[in-house]
Amino acid sequence: MLITGVSRYLGGRFAQALSADTSIERIIGVDVVPPPHSIGRAEFVRADIRNPMIGRIIGQSKVDTVVHMNVLATPTSAGGRVSQKEINVIGTMQLLAACQKATSVRRLVVKSTAAVYGSSPRDPAMFTEETGPKTMPTSGFGKDSVEVEAYVRGFSRRRPDAEITMLRFANVMGPRIKTALTDYFSLPVLPVPLGFDARLQFVHEQDVTAALLLAVSGPPVQIVNIAGDGVLTVSQAAAMVGRPTVGVPFAISMLGAVIRRAGLADFSSDQLSFLSYGRGLDTTRMRTVMNFQPRWDTRAAFRDFAEHAPPIVPGADTAMDLLGQGAGGMMRLAGAGVGLASRLREVVR
Repeated sequence: MLITGVSRYLGGRFAQALSADTSIERIIGVDVVPPPHSIGRAEFVRADIRNPMIGRIIGQSKVDTVVHMNVLATPTSAGGRVSQKEINVIGTMQLLAACQKATSVRRLVVKSTAAVYGSSPRDPAMFTEETGPKTMPTSGFGKDSVEVEAYVRGFSRRRPDAEITMLRFANVMGPRIKTALTDYFSLPVLPVPLGFDARLQFVHEQDVTAALLLAVSGPPVQIVNIAGDGVLTVSQAAAMVGRPTVGVPFAISMLGAVIRRAGLADFSSDQLSFLSYGRGLDTTRMRTVMNFQPRWDTRAAFRDFAEHAPPIVPGADTAMDLLGQGAGGMMRLAGAGVGLASRLREVVR
C-alpha cells in the first residue's frame, strides 16, 4: 500500500493507524519532506508526486492500493498558490498516470472535500453526492479538488478493473489539526460578513482516520460524503469558542484580503463564501452504503477543538501568576499588554 502526503498531519495519523493492521504486508509513505511525526511502520520514501519517479516506486514495489491524501488546502503550506496548484492538479495527474500503468494497482482511495460543492445562496439545504454545485468553486482548494475528482473519474473509465472510493469530507475539526478554519476560530475577534450566519458542518479528525481505514478495508463505494450529524451556525461556534464577532460590511473578497494581510488565517474567496452561506451534507450513503457512523457529531467535534483553542489574549492564563510576583511581575504584564495593543493596531490598519 502507498500513501501520499504522509508528512502532513492527517497523512501521518492515517499511517500510524494503518500500521496496526497486520494483514497489510508493507506500507510506503511518500512526500517531498521527511515527516515530523511518527508514521508507524510505514517506510518513508522522499518523492514528489509531480515527478514520473512516482511511477517507478509504484511499479517496483508492486503497490496494490493507493491512498491519495496529498491535495493541499492552503497555499501557505505549499509555498504559494502556484506550487499548491501544481501539487494538487499536476501531482494528481502524474499519480493517476502511474496507477493506470501499474497493473498491480487494484484500489484507489482519494481524500476529497465537500468544498467541491461550493457555497452560494442558491444551494440546497443538504448536498447529496449526485447534487452539482450551484456555483462552481472559482479558486483555491475547492477549484483544485474539482479538477482532482475529474481526473479520478477519468482514471476510473480507463481502468474499470480498479476499485474507487472518493471521500468528500466536511471541514475537519479537532484539538490538534491546523486548518484555515481552525486558525479563523482562534482569532481574538472573528470578522464575519455582515448580515450572514452560515450553517457549518464538521467531521472530527479521528473520524477522518476511521473513515479512511474503512475505505481501505471495506468494499469500494465510489463517492461518499463524510460529516458529523447536525450543524452549527457561525455565531453558535463563536460562542462555544468564546470569541466575539464583528460584522464586516464590505465584500467577501475584501474581508479575505484583510484576514490574509494581517497574517491571521489563510483564506481564499471560496472559503469566505463558505462563512457567508455555509454548506450542509446529506450523509445517507455514508451510513447505508459505506456503513460508517462517525463517533463525533458536528457540535462535539467543534467542542473538542474549542476546549483546546488558544486563549483570546495570549498568556492570559499566566497573568495572575505575574500579578502575584509583586512589582516585577506587574511590569512584565504591562509590557505584554503594550505588545498586544501594538499588534491589534496593526491588524486594524
